Amino acid sequence: MSERLKTNFGGITFKNPVLTASGTFGFGREFETYYDLERLGGLCTKGLTLEPRVGNPGIRIWESASGIMNSVGLENPGVDAFIADEWPHLAGIGTVTVVNVGGADEGTYLTAIKKLNAIPVQLIELNISCPNVACGGMAFGMDPDLAGELTRKVVAASDHPVVVKLTPNAPDIAAVARACEEGGATGISLINTIQAMAVDTRKKAIVFDNVYAGLSGPAVKPIALRMTHQVVNAVDIPVMALGGITSWRDALEFIMIGATCVQVGTMNFVAPSAAVDIIDGLEQYCEDEALDNIDQVRGILR
Repeated sequence: MSERLKTNFGGITFKNPVLTASGTFGFGREFETYYDLERLGGLCTKGLTLEPRVGNPGIRIWESASGIMNSVGLENPGVDAFIADEWPHLAGIGTVTVVNVGGADEGTYLTAIKKLNAIPVQLIELNISCPNVACGGMAFGMDPDLAGELTRKVVAASDHPVVVKLTPNAPDIAAVARACEEGGATGISLINTIQAMAVDTRKKAIVFDNVYAGLSGPAVKPIALRMTHQVVNAVDIPVMALGGITSWRDALEFIMIGATCVQVGTMNFVAPSAAVDIIDGLEQYCEDEALDNIDQVRGILR
């Protein structure tokens, strides 16, 4: 473990501040042919729901300028199958595993969380921000009162610390973050995808069966940077930042404005080694700047 990149997030030690983002990395197996997953600071699992989901019908991925839109719809095997089939493998990887959990309503969130108490995951990422499902998800993340109340109940039910993942579509994302902090969240992650849409002029049709989809990739980075800055200045708990991070310089921008960790998402589809390339770049930056630890530049622009 490099001392230069060692990072503390809410009392949890990360070997470095770089994680892979939920929904872009599966459960890690596909990426093991490219590099040793133990090099990662952490990985966030595919979003899990209480019951299995087949996801949305129709086109699920559509390229746009400097990004992609997705309407996957939280396709996943369900919590029970994850515990039985995926967790034993993840538990053997020497990095922090963050389990992303979504739900349709309060009851499904809480039941899923209680089932996950059976395994020693390091962090829960509570997804109250998915724009690609018909109910639940983003509805909680839009309203501070709903977000704070759900956070409070999930924290009470969970044996694991909880990070709440926020939607950029909220009218006041800082207010939502403060409500989650008051509800007992260990940290905040942001941003999830920005609600968007696409039209196929050849077919004279809207691309997605669900009409709207989630935009991610480099196009959203300036928005993610602004919202991260707003949130780190609104709360006293640590923040994981994500949104359009493609290089170590991008990651460093988020760290300099106060993010404790960063997550790499869409770039995993473009360059499977993106996350470890960013780790290497941050390591070299610390060496070039004669930093004992990257914490020395964290928040200098906050």
